Amino acid sequence: MTVCYIGIGSNMGDRRVYIEEAIRSLGNTKGVSLKRVSSIYETDPVGGPAQGKFLNGVIEIETALGPSDLLKELGGIEAKMGRVRGVKDGPRVIDLDILYFGLERIDSADLVVPHPGINDREFVLKGLRELAPHLIEISLTGGEGE
Repeated sequence: MTVCYIGIGSNMGDRRVYIEEAIRSLGNTKGVSLKRVSSIYETDPVGGPAQGKFLNGVIEIETALGPSDLLKELGGIEAKMGRVRGVKDGPRVIDLDILYFGLERIDSADLVVPHPGINDREFVLKGLRELAPHLIEISLTGGEGE
């Protein structure tokens, strides 16, 4: 099993309900075990058009899935909940991003891990500080720390 950290956010409709539904769906995914969820923070959007504030947090899971399969499962949860990908960085019902997949470094057309936006998103760093402070050094230095 691999320990992974997933960023979660919503800025449309009943944001808290969408986040709770996505967490439940992730926990019910075969090959995924939900471990912990950080506090949920209200944040301003980063980039994109004018839009409402987000609720954001970080989820810790253990998974038997590989990175590509986990990404597909997250995309399936987003689609099932009504996420429409149109405007880059636009408003969304739910957003699920793989922040870390163990300590793997992945750079493919579909997936970059660690997530390249970690250092630019304080709400992600806050959630990681709660759940996995040892990963902050990895994010900020690009190394594996000590």
